[in-house]
Amino acid sequence: MEILKNYKSSIFLIISVIIGGVIGLIMGERASIFAPLGTIFLNLIFTILIPLVFFSISSAIANMDSSKKLGKILGITIVVFACTAIISGVIGVTSFKIFNPAQGLNSSMFIELMNSAQVVTREQVGFLEKIVSSITVGDFSQLLSRSNLLALIIFSMLIGFGTMLAKEEGKEFSNFLSSGAIVVNKVINIIMYYAPIGLAAYFANVVGQLGSQILSGYAKVFVLYLIVSIVYFIIFFTLYAYIAGGKDGIKVFWKNSTGPSVTALATCSSAACIPVNIQAAKNMGVSSSLANIVMPLGVNIHKDGSVIGGIYKIMFLFAIFGRDINSLGTLTIIFMVGLLVGAVVGAIPVGGSIGEMLILSIFGFPPEALAIMLVIATIIDAPATLLNSAGNTVCTMVISKFTEKKKTLK
Repeated sequence: MEILKNYKSSIFLIISVIIGGVIGLIMGERASIFAPLGTIFLNLIFTILIPLVFFSISSAIANMDSSKKLGKILGITIVVFACTAIISGVIGVTSFKIFNPAQGLNSSMFIELMNSAQVVTREQVGFLEKIVSSITVGDFSQLLSRSNLLALIIFSMLIGFGTMLAKEEGKEFSNFLSSGAIVVNKVINIIMYYAPIGLAAYFANVVGQLGSQILSGYAKVFVLYLIVSIVYFIIFFTLYAYIAGGKDGIKVFWKNSTGPSVTALATCSSAACIPVNIQAAKNMGVSSSLANIVMPLGVNIHKDGSVIGGIYKIMFLFAIFGRDINSLGTLTIIFMVGLLVGAVVGAIPVGGSIGEMLILSIFGFPPEALAIMLVIATIIDAPATLLNSAGNTVCTMVISKFTEKKKTLK
């Protein structure tokens, strides 16, 4: 019952997509009558996006305690998490490129279906110009457009740092940002009550126009992600444990990995795994003080599963919209954005939604593609949490080796 409780929202969303798909298969093109119900959901998400980004990021930074100097521990932690994120990103790009679960889908039908929203392509813009236009705008009012989401994120970070540096003089403004973040998150919760209806209606229309091929694409993405997750979990976690403590490190990691792994799959929440992860890390030989520091930090910035998932979302959209994913330049940009969305934006409260909108903004996909990514995020949620959360324990072992100078962990 506890598992059903934790997965309740995901189960409802998956059921709604299945119901919408069945309706679409039965009604065919007539299912387009449900399109307005799906548009309502997407528009609600789009309108709350700007305040969501601003208040979430600004308040998170403004409330940081600048007096905490973690020094060497923090530095090594970031390096270790960054290295595992890069490795997972390479695996994500490579596995999708080799097996391409979107192969065989008719891209022209997707573009036709969404031609009401112009697909903007930026491939003709120079690399430096693309960077400048992505991170800055020429006027404050342009920050209020979801087309300039990365610029809004950077601006929100500046506001957050400014508020933090103001200390007591900026306390009232910091409280305002915190209150704004709480209110916006409550609004998101209200909107998500409508999500099952909105997604069911949206996919009834999509499946009605495209047939069953979109459902086949989702199934292939899920199977590929599941296989890659198992391989990454077994092979690379073993490698990280070996780096931490050689053969003894491997033994002690796998001896104590069951609790964190089962908890991650059962709760589908990295935050809920913190207590069991801390205890497991201690059993692996990590000091209590280090485990208490690294585990909460890892919940926010250790996102290997999210990096792979973010890359899959991007490459899936590239495939179904007929974009080129064969050039090294394109794959490099996808890789960099995948790291940004998974490991960086993922550290922000409700960063998943922000990351998905950032993908649309950077690559110029139509807004309707958001629903496609929401479904992918839902079906890969459990294995992604496993890599994100259970991986914190083995990473803490590595961090322990370099900060506590332990040759072996027992």
